[in-house]
Amino acid sequence: MEFEDAAFVLTARAHGESGAIVELLTERHGKYAAHVAGGGSRKMKPFLQAGAPVTARYRARVSDQLGSATLEPAGEGPAALFDDKLALAGLSAAAAVAAGALPEREPHPGAYLAFEALSRAFAHPEIWPAVFVRFEAGLLEELGFGLDFSKCAATGATDDLVYVSPRTGRAVSREAGEPYRDRLLALPPFLLSSQARLQPGDVKAGLDLTAHFLEAFIFNPMNRPLPPARLWLVDRLAEAGRL
Repeated sequence: MEFEDAAFVLTARAHGESGAIVELLTERHGKYAAHVAGGGSRKMKPFLQAGAPVTARYRARVSDQLGSATLEPAGEGPAALFDDKLALAGLSAAAAVAAGALPEREPHPGAYLAFEALSRAFAHPEIWPAVFVRFEAGLLEELGFGLDFSKCAATGATDDLVYVSPRTGRAVSREAGEPYRDRLLALPPFLLSSQARLQPGDVKAGLDLTAHFLEAFIFNPMNRPLPPARLWLVDRLAEAGRL
């Protein structure tokens, strides 16, 4: 089995004296793990960071065994964010969520494109936290757990949608949800329209929303918690007053 594909590094860990086991999110083939010879060297470490864009050449003698890969850098990636620790935390969190949520060797081009778009957004401090929320919502949709904000689950109304059912992921209008507001999740306006202006608390509401469904639909069924990098990101955004 052999292919070449654009990819992002999701995780990398040392293996043996000088190698590394690297998880990649590839554009056409999905998530793949591979042994990278020399991956532990100083020369290669900079582009084995989470979120680094690479061109991967993958090869395996048998399709179901761990193959090997050679990687070439395909852009700056984390290096471009060296002076922005908050953006680096966001990139690490996105890579950790993708690594934990996506199945092995199953094509998910939508996930790759969403990760690519988020990577570009980190250059814009004022918007990337909201784009991060959209990335996670898109990942849920890509995996078959799309959230439905098109109309009220109770009445069918399309106006004044301000809540989300924590059970179904469907929007609920203000009027229909008011008696149950303590049991519903907040729906920030920017998830309804890209033209909506961010208000204080919107990013936190969005992160709480996607975290709930990532846990309920993906991580809990696998008996896994949300990745620590995702939890740390929320703490750092809070410390920076970005929620």
